[in-house]
Amino acid sequence: MKRTIRYYSILWFRNDLTAGLSVFFVALPLCLGIALASGAPLYSGLLSGIIGGIVVSLISGSHLAVSGPAAGLTTVVSASILAHGEYKVFLLAVIVAGLFQLLLGLLKLGVIANYFPSAVIKGMLAAIGIILISKQIPVALGYDQPDFWTSGLQSLFTGDQIFGNLQNFNQHISRGTIIISAISLLLLIFLQLPVAKKLKVIPTPLLVVVLAVVANLIFMNLADGLSLKPTQLVNIPSNIFADISFPDISKIFSSTSIWKDGLIIGLLATLETLLCIEAIDKLDWRNRITPVNRELIAQGIGNITCGFMGAIPITAVVVRGSANVDAGARTKLAAFTHGLFLLLAILLVPFLLNKIPYACLAAILIMTGYNLTKPHLYRHMWKLGLKQFLPFMITIIVIIATDLLIGVSIGLLIAIYYIIQNNFRAEYKIIKTVENDVEVFNIKLNSDVTFLNKANLKKALDEVPPHSKLTIDGSHCNFIDYDILEIFSEYENKARERKIELTLKGIKKVSVISVH
Repeated sequence: MKRTIRYYSILWFRNDLTAGLSVFFVALPLCLGIALASGAPLYSGLLSGIIGGIVVSLISGSHLAVSGPAAGLTTVVSASILAHGEYKVFLLAVIVAGLFQLLLGLLKLGVIANYFPSAVIKGMLAAIGIILISKQIPVALGYDQPDFWTSGLQSLFTGDQIFGNLQNFNQHISRGTIIISAISLLLLIFLQLPVAKKLKVIPTPLLVVVLAVVANLIFMNLADGLSLKPTQLVNIPSNIFADISFPDISKIFSSTSIWKDGLIIGLLATLETLLCIEAIDKLDWRNRITPVNRELIAQGIGNITCGFMGAIPITAVVVRGSANVDAGARTKLAAFTHGLFLLLAILLVPFLLNKIPYACLAAILIMTGYNLTKPHLYRHMWKLGLKQFLPFMITIIVIIATDLLIGVSIGLLIAIYYIIQNNFRAEYKIIKTVENDVEVFNIKLNSDVTFLNKANLKKALDEVPPHSKLTIDGSHCNFIDYDILEIFSEYENKARERKIELTLKGIKKVSVISVH
């Protein structure tokens, strides 16, 4: 026991302490920005980061994933808060979401993400990116009136007095805010270029926040007309725990919409988490695999805690997890450390957080939204053909026109339609032999193989032992779904790491693009 404690203490000092500090600098502005985009109190985003770091990391089996508020939930969270009209009632939906995730984990249903076609998931995330950008544009302009897209921007093009409309619009925006937003966006764009990689001494979101604070201080001292109003700056209460809203448990059965929203949040949070876990596990050069059912239990307990503590829902987040890997994290202590730093920040220096302009947070969220809906993603989906592109685009259009649940449901139905159209018959068989003391596996694909086979095929591939031979024969297949081709293409790297001699017959290799 003493040796174990000493070993982890050394790892923490050498690797996880600095990694946790780096992730803290990435997470701090994102926690604030996502709370802002969700229409929730700003402290709720920080509390979510703390709970994701301290509570979830202790229960989770993931060594490198980091949990916190996620951009992918902003749309449904914002709509739910508005629908219920009271933040205390919305928190009940967060508790229901956590209970749903906990139940999925206990029933060992962590494979749920494998039954959603990748085209629909990518469409869902792209739609969220579009909505996220549209919601942050008024904040980036400093627009001080409601209904920017209906009565604000649209009014510019109505009537005969275009010049007068421009003058009126100009009175409701802030030049200082626009300057800070523009500087922040330009910096974010520049630091994403390959030429700027060597210049990333500190995390990009932190650098954007620092420059925005400095810019506003310069405005206040040298150009008072550009200085921001108090309403355009973050406002964290000096005693955050005195102002927390707690859920009104007495209303838990007062409306079916609480349970409906809770199930939607729970499902989306589950998908986001499982996709993130899969991505982060691929970044772990030690090839450690996260137990997905245990992860859902951890996320469920985390979201139940969020609901009771007045925080917005959490998921595992790729941005935080990849920052954790890049910073050299070794164990889950890095995620725990980042949560500890968030807690110390709101306890000791809330006055520093209150100097952060909303404009720079809006710029960070606009770039986050852009990364979810890059033009390259649309071109990639188009090249895959109509069977991938149509479910992808229909999911986006319906989500923007209605809501997430309807959009994902219709996208799923379109994907299933193409499967029925191809008259699929999902079959494969595994033949195991031994040659010269080496285990030889032959997976023969028969007829049509679709995304409904993802879970079983992934399990079969993971069970192939190291130092063996594996042949995947698809030469007699009429149709292999793109999701299955993705699995085989991704598996090539894992096979090399496990010293598995892999042979693919009649299987086309595809380029794999991240969903984030």
